[in-house]
Amino acid sequence: MRAVLLDGDSLGNDLSLNEFKHLPVELTIYPATQPHQVAQRIQDADIILVNKVVLSADTLRQVKQLKYVGVLATGMNNVDTAYCRQAGITVTNVDGYGTDAVVQHALMLLLNLATSFVPTHQQVQQGDWSRSPFFCLLDQPVMELAGKHLVIVGYGTLGKRFATLARALGMQVSVAARPGTEVKGRESLDALLPQADVISLHCQLSAETDKLINAERLAAMRPTALLINTARGGLIDEPALLAALKGGQIGGAGLDSLTVEPPPANHPLLNVKLPNLLITPHSAWTAKESRQRLVKMAAGQLETFLRDTA
Repeated sequence: MRAVLLDGDSLGNDLSLNEFKHLPVELTIYPATQPHQVAQRIQDADIILVNKVVLSADTLRQVKQLKYVGVLATGMNNVDTAYCRQAGITVTNVDGYGTDAVVQHALMLLLNLATSFVPTHQQVQQGDWSRSPFFCLLDQPVMELAGKHLVIVGYGTLGKRFATLARALGMQVSVAARPGTEVKGRESLDALLPQADVISLHCQLSAETDKLINAERLAAMRPTALLINTARGGLIDEPALLAALKGGQIGGAGLDSLTVEPPPANHPLLNVKLPNLLITPHSAWTAKESRQRLVKMAAGQLETFLRDTA
């Protein structure tokens, strides 16, 4: 069978792809694929491997012999899965490959915000400590996390692992029921927000969770509360967040995703210098161990498909 990987470089160029190369397929790897190149590159493919390149129904409809689409990620919003079901095309994704890396990243954002690490490090670099008449600097706020109340939104594998780390720090953990859902033993997000010292988002982006954290909910939060998002940027109303940070409505935010990625250079959150706003470039999943695990899992799924359809 003929297989194409449309955006190999999106996984990094430091990985081994031998798991795919050892399969009984004729594999062509493209470092990246622009929208206008997709149709030509997949026209003879029986198998498409893809990370973020968009595969619409109109595009897929032209590939009559296509049998399998392997998404090298958890999210599948770039593939028209409804069309694939209708056309009998198998679609797989990879889930759980980056749990440890993502929760480590979420914890890193939380610890950096709680300790005001970035502005404090900048003070040291610019000589404030050397010029201080005292043995330490006390200019930046520091939050002791032990005893603080963490509210988690999204209690799958990631949310549960993050809760474990938070409890190890002595935090009190609550799991919120998302708006529009009722789960026994869980209070609603709106009921928990005024009590939360930290809110961490680990849920999927959907019509129900789009702009889940909006101006109204930001206003309900404590002025010292910290917001962590290692899920999807669209969960947060970004203009409302910027206004809340500037107005002192919340204590800080750590984000690993924005609504549009890559973001435009003039994105408001990228062009404001706030000591309590940390943004990383959707990199929570990028530990080499996680990415190599993703490749291994995706190759295993394709191997199973090939064996089952032989």
